[in-house]
Amino acid sequence: MLFMKLVIWILLFQSFCLASMAQKYRASILPDSLYSGKQGDFHVQGMAVDQANGFVYLSFTDKLIKLDMEGHMVGSVTGLVGHLGDLSFDDQTGKIYGSLEYKDDAIGNGIRKKLGVKSTGTVNFYIAIFDTKQITKLNINASDGQVLRTVNLKSVAEDYTAKVKLHSGTVQHRFGCSGIDGVTLAPSIGSPEGGKKYLYVAYGIYGDTARDDNDNQVLLKFDYTNWWNRYGKQLTQSSPHRSGPDKPLDQYFVKTGNTNYGIQNLAYDPSTGNFFAAVYAGSKAGNPNYNLFVIDGHTKPKKGAVHSDNKIQRVKFLSLLNGGMHDARTGIYGWYFKWGSTGLFPLGDGYFYISHNGKSSDGQQQTTLCKYKWVGSSQIAFERVH
Repeated sequence: MLFMKLVIWILLFQSFCLASMAQKYRASILPDSLYSGKQGDFHVQGMAVDQANGFVYLSFTDKLIKLDMEGHMVGSVTGLVGHLGDLSFDDQTGKIYGSLEYKDDAIGNGIRKKLGVKSTGTVNFYIAIFDTKQITKLNINASDGQVLRTVNLKSVAEDYTAKVKLHSGTVQHRFGCSGIDGVTLAPSIGSPEGGKKYLYVAYGIYGDTARDDNDNQVLLKFDYTNWWNRYGKQLTQSSPHRSGPDKPLDQYFVKTGNTNYGIQNLAYDPSTGNFFAAVYAGSKAGNPNYNLFVIDGHTKPKKGAVHSDNKIQRVKFLSLLNGGMHDARTGIYGWYFKWGSTGLFPLGDGYFYISHNGKSSDGQQQTTLCKYKWVGSSQIAFERVH
């Protein structure tokens, strides 16, 4: 009897501790703002939040930093010579998934020029997988295979390097693909919530106003189960590897009108079951050129067609949420919202951390994560929490 009472007491104590931890880091009592500190030459690209343990992760293009909830930097992974973009956190494994690009365009060449390194002459797009439990000190080298492994996305490179025919002639980059940026982990779109999660990766899309095949966002869906061991390889930047899936499980299109570099931050929000997509607004005439879209996660993909390489291609389309501003001419829904393209992360119960990036007085890049509450009205996307 005494033993049974002891077991019950231990179980109750564990439940209390778990409840206390969840309460400590629940959305409503997280800090209203969190400052990154000065981070050098490259601006912030994305964020991920570990609410169970109280850490925030930020990608600053050539590095990943780890902050506690008081804004102290407790770890970092440095030495990247590519473009580390958006991040997503897997609370089951404690791993972060981020987009990582090595390419030969203005962005890739600009990064290498600032870092003073030469190109390998190859184009590679990776999912960077960070084991956050191993990020326990500053300036861990990105070549440490116990901390970071990468998975190559071959199909993205194929679209990036492709040459296609349009009415204006032959152009590079199928669908305007500039690589990848937005990433998130979420159930199958149109399926009941709480099911198996998949990795969704959004193309970057060049904002070329002279072509007409770049007016959709493109999302790839992958089963990322055991990628760390199955495909993950140590990052050797002087000799890039090609270990990864041959193709995605699925490819989806979203009619948003053209944007500049596609979805910068993609975030699945379990509270609503929808996908939030922050972009740099496009500039094509005739489009509303919103900079925030919400993809309806409850509506199953629908069959449609796109024009590419002088052909009609049958594809699957996702639906935008029927809310916010509505452009009658194009049928596109969205919002004008200044922030989010450099960091957007759902915290639960309708709360989000959203990056307010900028430069310090001495020219260094920095950001303040500000807490917002989702509104989703016809005119207002978010309201700031103070």
